[in-house]
Amino acid sequence: MADSFETLVSVAGLISTPSTRQRIGIFRNDIPSVLNSSEMSVELGSLLVDIIFQTLPIYDDLQSRKAVDDVIITALADVTFMKTFAGTLVQCMEKYSKFHSPVGCYRLLKWSCLLLSKSPFASVSKNAFFRVASVQASLLQVILEGSFRLRRACKQTFFRLFSQSPVIYKMYVEEVKDARIPYKDSPGLIWLLLSFSTTNPSLDKQYKPVFLDIYVKAVLNAREKPMKSLSESFGPLFMQMTHEDFQSTIVPSSVKMLKRNPEILLESVAILLKSVNLDLSKYAVEILSVVVSQARHADEGRRVGALAIVKCLSQKSSNPDAVQAMFNAVKAVIGGSEGRLAFPYQRLGMINAVQELSNAPEGKYFHSLSRGICSFLLSCYKDDGNEEVKLAILLAIASWAERSADSVQQDLVSFIASGLKEKEALRRGHLRCLRVISQNADAIVQMSSLIGPLIQLMKTGFTKAAQRLDGVYALLSVAKIAAFDIKAEEVLAKEKIWSLVSQNEPSIVPISMVSKLTNEDCLACAELLEVLFVEHQHRVLGTFSAKPLLQLMLYLMCHPIWDVRKFAHEASKKIVTAAPQLSEALLLEYINFLSIVGEKITLLNRSDAESSVDSQVPFLPSVGILVKALIVISSASVAVAPSSCSRLIFCSHHPCIVRSSKRDVVWRRLQKCLQRQGFDVIGIITGDVVNLCEDLLGMMGLMSSNTLDQQAALYSLSTLMSIAPKDTYVEFEKKLKNLPDLHAHDTLTETDIQIFFTPEGILSSEQGVYVAESVIAKNTKQAKGRFRMYDDNEDMMDHVTSNHTAKREPARRDVTVMGKKDSGKSTKKSDKGKSAKEEARELLLKEESSIREKVGAIQKNLSLMLRALGDMAIANPVFAHSQLPSLVKFVKPLLRSPIVSDVAYESIVKLSGCIAPPLCNWALDVATALRLIVTEEVHVLFDLMPSISEVEANEKSSLTLFERVVNGVLVSCKSGPLPVDSFTFIFPILERILLSSKKTGLHDDVLRILYLHLDPVLPLPRIRMLSVLYHVLGVVPAYQAAIGPALNELCLGLQPDEVAPALCGVYAKDVHVRMACLNAIKCIPAVASRSLPQNVEVATSIWIALHDPEKLVSEVAEDIWDRYGYDFGTDYSGLLKELSHVNYNTRLAAGEALAAALDENPDTIQEALSTLFSLYIRDSGVGEDGVDAGWLGRQGIALALHSSADVLRTKDLPVVMTFLISRALADPNADVRGRMINAGIVIIDKHGRDNVSLLFPIFENYLNKKAQALDEEKYDLVREGVVIFTGALAKHLAKDDPKVHAVVEKLLDVLNTPSEAVQRAVSTCLSPLMQSKQDDGPALVARLLDQLMKSDKYGERRGAAFGLAGVVKGFGISSLKKYGIISVLKEGLADRTSAKRREGALLGFECLCEKLGRLFEPYVIQMLPLLLVSFSDQVVAVREAAECAARAMMSQLSAQGVKLVLPSLLKGLEDKAWRTKQSSVELLGAMAYCAPQQLSQCLPKIVPKLTELLKGVGDNQAAIRRSSSYLIGYFFKNSKLYLVDEAPNMISTLIILLSDSDSATVAVAWEALSRVIGTVPKEILPTYIKLVRDAISTSRDKERRKRKGGPVLIPGLCLPKALQPLLPIFLQGVTSGSAELREQAAQGLGELIEVTSEQVVKEFVIPITGPLIRIIGDRFPWQVKSAILLTLNMIIRKGGIALKPFLPQLQTTFIKCLQDSARTVRSSAALALGKLSALSTRVDPLIGDLLSSLQASDGGVREAILTALKGVLKHAGKTASAGVRSRVYIVLKDIIYHDDDQVRYSAATILGIISQYLEDAQLSEVLIELLNLGSSETWYTRHGSVLTVSSILRHNPSVIVTSPMFSSIIDSLKSSLKDEKFPVRETSTKGLGRLLLYQTHSNPDSSNAYLEILPSIVSAMQDDSSEVRRRALSALKAVAKANPTAFSTHVMIFGPALAECLKDGNTPVRLAAERSALHAFQLTKGAENVQASQKYITGLDARRLSKLPEHSDESGDSEDDVASG
Repeated sequence: MADSFETLVSVAGLISTPSTRQRIGIFRNDIPSVLNSSEMSVELGSLLVDIIFQTLPIYDDLQSRKAVDDVIITALADVTFMKTFAGTLVQCMEKYSKFHSPVGCYRLLKWSCLLLSKSPFASVSKNAFFRVASVQASLLQVILEGSFRLRRACKQTFFRLFSQSPVIYKMYVEEVKDARIPYKDSPGLIWLLLSFSTTNPSLDKQYKPVFLDIYVKAVLNAREKPMKSLSESFGPLFMQMTHEDFQSTIVPSSVKMLKRNPEILLESVAILLKSVNLDLSKYAVEILSVVVSQARHADEGRRVGALAIVKCLSQKSSNPDAVQAMFNAVKAVIGGSEGRLAFPYQRLGMINAVQELSNAPEGKYFHSLSRGICSFLLSCYKDDGNEEVKLAILLAIASWAERSADSVQQDLVSFIASGLKEKEALRRGHLRCLRVISQNADAIVQMSSLIGPLIQLMKTGFTKAAQRLDGVYALLSVAKIAAFDIKAEEVLAKEKIWSLVSQNEPSIVPISMVSKLTNEDCLACAELLEVLFVEHQHRVLGTFSAKPLLQLMLYLMCHPIWDVRKFAHEASKKIVTAAPQLSEALLLEYINFLSIVGEKITLLNRSDAESSVDSQVPFLPSVGILVKALIVISSASVAVAPSSCSRLIFCSHHPCIVRSSKRDVVWRRLQKCLQRQGFDVIGIITGDVVNLCEDLLGMMGLMSSNTLDQQAALYSLSTLMSIAPKDTYVEFEKKLKNLPDLHAHDTLTETDIQIFFTPEGILSSEQGVYVAESVIAKNTKQAKGRFRMYDDNEDMMDHVTSNHTAKREPARRDVTVMGKKDSGKSTKKSDKGKSAKEEARELLLKEESSIREKVGAIQKNLSLMLRALGDMAIANPVFAHSQLPSLVKFVKPLLRSPIVSDVAYESIVKLSGCIAPPLCNWALDVATALRLIVTEEVHVLFDLMPSISEVEANEKSSLTLFERVVNGVLVSCKSGPLPVDSFTFIFPILERILLSSKKTGLHDDVLRILYLHLDPVLPLPRIRMLSVLYHVLGVVPAYQAAIGPALNELCLGLQPDEVAPALCGVYAKDVHVRMACLNAIKCIPAVASRSLPQNVEVATSIWIALHDPEKLVSEVAEDIWDRYGYDFGTDYSGLLKELSHVNYNTRLAAGEALAAALDENPDTIQEALSTLFSLYIRDSGVGEDGVDAGWLGRQGIALALHSSADVLRTKDLPVVMTFLISRALADPNADVRGRMINAGIVIIDKHGRDNVSLLFPIFENYLNKKAQALDEEKYDLVREGVVIFTGALAKHLAKDDPKVHAVVEKLLDVLNTPSEAVQRAVSTCLSPLMQSKQDDGPALVARLLDQLMKSDKYGERRGAAFGLAGVVKGFGISSLKKYGIISVLKEGLADRTSAKRREGALLGFECLCEKLGRLFEPYVIQMLPLLLVSFSDQVVAVREAAECAARAMMSQLSAQGVKLVLPSLLKGLEDKAWRTKQSSVELLGAMAYCAPQQLSQCLPKIVPKLTELLKGVGDNQAAIRRSSSYLIGYFFKNSKLYLVDEAPNMISTLIILLSDSDSATVAVAWEALSRVIGTVPKEILPTYIKLVRDAISTSRDKERRKRKGGPVLIPGLCLPKALQPLLPIFLQGVTSGSAELREQAAQGLGELIEVTSEQVVKEFVIPITGPLIRIIGDRFPWQVKSAILLTLNMIIRKGGIALKPFLPQLQTTFIKCLQDSARTVRSSAALALGKLSALSTRVDPLIGDLLSSLQASDGGVREAILTALKGVLKHAGKTASAGVRSRVYIVLKDIIYHDDDQVRYSAATILGIISQYLEDAQLSEVLIELLNLGSSETWYTRHGSVLTVSSILRHNPSVIVTSPMFSSIIDSLKSSLKDEKFPVRETSTKGLGRLLLYQTHSNPDSSNAYLEILPSIVSAMQDDSSEVRRRALSALKAVAKANPTAFSTHVMIFGPALAECLKDGNTPVRLAAERSALHAFQLTKGAENVQASQKYITGLDARRLSKLPEHSDESGDSEDDVASG
């Protein structure tokens, strides 16, 4: 059971995952397994219900929702779950019924239906069922207001429920019948019940009487007006109603209630009559008799309702007698049967009733009735004098005359003719009447006599703008008449009417005028266009331009009124049918119309845009309107021109039309419509893809300057990709390859980029440079501009410091920057002219502007193509998958682009979505990894990969980026290898992981993936796979057994042309890698079959392997060389290239290979040597950064010369030696120089015996030269080499050859050269020549000893020491005693009178140690005491010589020698004399130069002594501390020995030394600490956590005592990379071990960061933050989380902007912690989230999440969320959008009255903060509400009100002070001082104090500012509550400090009360009073103030208080305390 609960708890944390796959896994696998494995308990059920309801606002996809529903169905079988679920469901439904969220409501309704159908809930409790049904009824109302899809889904859900359980249906009916669910709340439920009953005849029969009864009670007998929705909900009942039901039940009730309460029932009866399917003839008169009185009622609403009933009655009365009877009834009333109709509205109503009767169906007497009614109406017109009534009569006449042409008699025509001469209103009424009548074609002929007056009206209308509408109506009538009457047409032509109209108004009706017309007038305009284009096509097209007319038609087709649009649609169809040539023009106008609409939408979306009336688009049509217009246009266009499909597809994807995520929804709809009309749209498109793509990718589409057109083209291309992918892609690729901007992008320079990101108006060279401005310019520039400048600079910094995942944009072009020329400045200088400098600057500005424009164009076009590529790929992922290699080839290079990298990344994300499933689910991770690989430094990438220890620990909860990708690939490979295109796509990620310089935790998994993809047939990236496997084999040799076969299998698929790159493994550093490579090469089919073609590269690689220094390698290579079967030849280019290879073994092998090749082709030696010397010259240069990058190549040349010694000929020797002397011997690199010397020696050894006479003159010639001053250093280097060569050559001379003596003399002279390298070389050369100098031995030694001891020059003494060592080695060790050399040295060391002799003796001792090695060891013991003394010599040179001698001695000691020396040194450490101690320490330091074995022996004895020494020396002995620390570090640098017993002590001591007063000691101690910790095994590190924390604490305390205040930083932790040694200890503890250990580690890490400088912390933000985020997500105790959160708080404070990469993860982590059960965790997370928000540029989503969580939370969680919200708004409130601020205000204004104190405080504080950004209307609203609720009955409501006022006074006091309600607010605060609850009084006191303080600051000179509020503060000082008194005293103190002078004038007001508070029995109050008195009486300002204060306080108190420090008043009255508000 416990396990199940824990499993659910862990699942609960994953519910919010955005991954659909993970969601489904949770509800399909995890939760069902819990339900199956355990019984349901209350706790388990509650947790499961919480999990289910968490999904409600999150899961928006069908699959996830279905999975949740299935879990609910399964769990509902358990009663325990059912009860919990039902309770939560009802509560949630009640809450959602207030939010009006249709989708959420539907989900809850569905769950409620599952509850009723899948559980026994309905049978358990009737009351419970009633509650569910009641809430369902409320939710149904919300859903029925939603979309059609939701309504349909809801209906299907309930129908399914009713079908499954008829009992439940009956229960619903019972609830409605008994009115337990109020009728007003149940329209939706009634509609559902009735709809279901109509589908089942038996149910209909059973429940029809019930619903009739309900209808009568709920609607007909209602006491209040029923809602329209309630009446409409009975629609299904009306449809099934019979005459019997209607007559017996409905009519009596209706008539009765219409008589009694007509105003209630009129609307409902109209709905009833409209819905019934009955002939109403026999009920018409009865109902009309009741309604007719309402038709003339004074209330317009009643008249409208009555006329609606009359209309229904006339429409559904088939009996002509009934219509006649109704007319008679109305006529009688008009005639006065019910009294005279005195008021116009009465007559108006009755005339309108006559008009409604015209809707009656035609019958046999209809025409005669029509004539009679028209005659009657004509008489009424003549008798009535009211204009409005006359217009109604005209409309009625038109309605009847239009129905019957017989009504159009001569009297009516004459009537209209005379009416056309009336005044404007009546004239227009007659014209409208004429238009309606003309709808009847038969009537038109009878009105041809009106042509004259109409033409006259038309002329007037089109010449006078005021009468234009009359002209339109007249033109419409004339056009209709002319269509039937040829004479009328002739009259029009004669009068030149068409020309007249076109000249005066080409568009006939301007759109600006149409937008102001009534609906009827708009219909007339549409009809006019139809008549003109259909009936008078030739006239119109010949006279008018079609464009304005079509624009008018488009406007009418998109009119906001449906009737107008419907008519315009039909008219447009007729027009296009009559004039097909107009279809394309109409479509073009539609495209233009879309662009204009889009621009208007863009303008309106801008917050600063003003809404303006567009003449072309007076209003914004909805998407539906635009779509319907497009459908109407499209059918005609396709029929006429199939090529118009490109425009249709473009229009159907325009952003104005596509406003949902489904971009092709309009296109699909359009396609279906066209298919229904018989058009093969797909066929047309596939046949014309080339032209389609040309249009969409051209200037009309993607390359358009209009962003909306670009977007439309993008959407269109995506759809086209799904229709004809291959052809579309071919055209797109063609466009891509030929894109000029692609090449232009590659040619951009760094300067171009810099210019592009430089704001307009300044030069790129001026970036960051202050350019002085003239005084005039400064005076003319306004402050606002300067402020804007600073703001813009901050914006620019934001761009610069954003991380790579943020979107990079060019700097704003409108910035005002220093150096930009002001308009004011230029105008002032215009008279004087511009200087040459200014003109030059202007020219440069123009040049840079053109460059900026060019780069901008490149950026735009490339960005568009990249977006198109991504969108097209994601539109058809299957096809895109097959094209991934070519797509990536284009995108990948642009990831590095400085101008389009972000867009390229977006495209890579979309391409990643096209890889094979399920790997495509990791698309974002894959894309991010690919981007990092292309753009980031290698070490950054390796930081993102887990180490082996992390993987083995397996403690991480969240995976790194590369781990997620690898896991995704592993999951995808479970069923087999990936498709080759997918594998090739993700291979760079696998490659980068394997290219790590050390084994990572991902290596095993990645290799397993590679092993699955080795098929020799597939087109894999084999060469790259081989290369990376070679690398892995070098890094991890243990993989050899697995990688070897993989290499062989990969090589099976290689082609002959791939052999050369496959041989790259032969250049590897490791032997086993080279062997693996060669063995794999044998598997290549071409190699195995001996059919390799001749290839220089292949030959070079095999030839080098053939001469590998390892015999095994060369043997295998020999076999491959035999298979190759060709000679090497004379092309040495490959060999020469490899001489500079990074691996030494390759350079060595290349040298040997070159020598072998030269041996086979001796004729090429001269040319090869020449090439080598040229390469040397090429590699001799030093780069711009001062780095010698070519030394490897020069070393390779030396190796080649060394190897070629045997093959050189005599004639080659001068050339080589000349090269060595002239260049190589002076090489700046010591290694190269040494190898060149070695090469020369080998050559001399090989050829010297036979060529002494040839070589000796060359060497002597150089040695006889003198060094020039400028080349002295180079001369010394060459001289060294020449001397060595001479010595090497001299060995070949006979012993008695006089030249030997000359050479020795020359060597002895060279010893004086001040170059140690030369002196060492001479020493080496002297030794073999001493066989010829036996007789001169004593003199030679004496000469050298004399020079060693007496020479004035250090260089000569040093040379003598080297020479002496060489001579002794030549004569033998016995010469030391024979010639008394040791005695002389001892005497020199003991000579205290001569520092030169002491130094010389030490130099000789050093050189003898080096030269003789261990042979000299017996003499070391003798010299040791003298050496110790020399370490403390007063002369610096002697001490330095002693150090060098000690190093030389120790480096040569054997193990026995160490044992002899060590006791003496350790004894010296215990000496009391500090000089002896220091000497011993320094001599011990020399032991670091011992051989590793000897060093390991002595370390365990030395290090403890040094550690004790560190602790035992005083502060004045910094040298010993520094030396000891240095030695410890040095020892551990040279030995990896881990001293388990000593390490803790050393670490603790060295950490304490990090706060040493000597800065050098601090640096050395840090270095030593790094070395020591580096030897500790990782698994041991966490055991040092407590020790390190204690040491840091000690060091911190030590530093605190030194600083005496201020922030404490340990000096050693302010060094660069200071945290590097200590971090592993804490991070290892955080990521492994017990919970307690993790807590300790997190706390210690926080303490460490606290004493570290901000700069250092920023360096380590990434390695610290990542592990902390991972661990805090695990299931650890709250103590661990709390410690980590505190540490993260510290990191946020110190790390700052460096944390930006972690912003999303940290936000998610902190938000999750806000829900934690531990208060400490919640509080810490809230504080951290607030601080973190200051780093974010977009806080809207964060604030939105917090608000959403707030509404769904309670208790402590709500408190934490509010705290977090307060922090976010405090730190980043300015960046929040207006909409978000408004939402905060709306949510929080209700919470400030919460009954929880903390919630109330926090909400009030937040409102105070947000008040700075609210609109004036919102501020006024909140202030009014606060005032109203200040007198509430509940105290916490009053408290919330006062709290909020106080908070506003803190954060935005000016808004209250300037408010019209200021006085009311003051009065409210004062009255709150008398509240019965002390928190209200305390808060009121605080508010008044803040107000007083604000007035003090805003008006410091006025002493009257205090008079209104100060007495209230004083009264609060006498309150019963100590808290109120303390708060009042704090306010008093703050005001007194702010303005003591003005405040002191009111001492009489506050003095007595303050004196009383000084005697208060409450200590905090008394202390607060003392602090207030100190400032109020100004006791620190002089004795006179102390004297004056004694009027109120005692002299003793005054004197005592005056002695308090002035700043001793910093109490706990913080403005940020919990209750601050």
